Amino acid sequence: MSAPWDTDLFRSVQIALTSLYIIATAILVSGIYYVHQIVKIEGWGIIFFVSLAFSLIAGAILAKIAITPLKEHFDHLEIFSKETLHELNLPINTITANVEMLRKTHTDEKSRKRLERIAQAVGMLKERYNELDYLIKKQMERESVDTFDLNELLHERLAFLRALYPSVTWEISTSSRDVRLDRIGMGKVIDNLVENGVKYSPPPAYIHIALEENILRICDHGVGMDEITLMRIYERYYQNDDTMPGYGIGLGLVKRYCDRYGIVLHVYSKPSEGTCVTLEFKK
Repeated sequence: MSAPWDTDLFRSVQIALTSLYIIATAILVSGIYYVHQIVKIEGWGIIFFVSLAFSLIAGAILAKIAITPLKEHFDHLEIFSKETLHELNLPINTITANVEMLRKTHTDEKSRKRLERIAQAVGMLKERYNELDYLIKKQMERESVDTFDLNELLHERLAFLRALYPSVTWEISTSSRDVRLDRIGMGKVIDNLVENGVKYSPPPAYIHIALEENILRICDHGVGMDEITLMRIYERYYQNDDTMPGYGIGLGLVKRYCDRYGIVLHVYSKPSEGTCVTLEFKK
């Protein structure tokens, strides 16, 4: 639900833009009348050109007046988002540091298991923090594009995912591959594809990941999808199985990321056989 001041802001912008259209039209018509009837200029080309010039000048001034409150709103939102992210990062680091200290003093099995669960929960919270940070930067078109080894990023993400899904059977076959991409966004793509494979696989899940030359392949042996479902997988909020957790926005984000960086995305799937997703990077 939008805040009342958000509603008032956009209503003001709508009123300003409507006023802009009416005033610009009135200036254009008045200018044509003035030049033709008062100044007695008969050349319609000159009349139209002069009237259009006045209309554009007036329109530019009114447009700036109309957009100013909207720009101020988004500037305020940007500052608020950065401050919120900073405040979130501090308690996360505090919890992580204290868990490490408690591990040194609590060595019994029950305490170790509790601390491990806390550490995993903090890890998940840290991932959501990174994701929020990435989405805000992406919205502001300020992704950090770097050259990095995709193999290193893949194993970094798998270290986190293995701890999150200890019962999964993994088959990994990778080699070094340098790419120039938004590293955080690529990490989110890997997380999403692997988590989908785990989520839609009956236990114990089996995930096969291969990185060969310029192709990354992530496959599962889960429920799979039919042709109708494959046609809708990129739709926002669409889920093949409504009983599964999540919001159905993951593959849409993956598709937009791939389109942005020129990665060719293919999804192969058959019901009851599983799904295989391939990402083909630029050579």
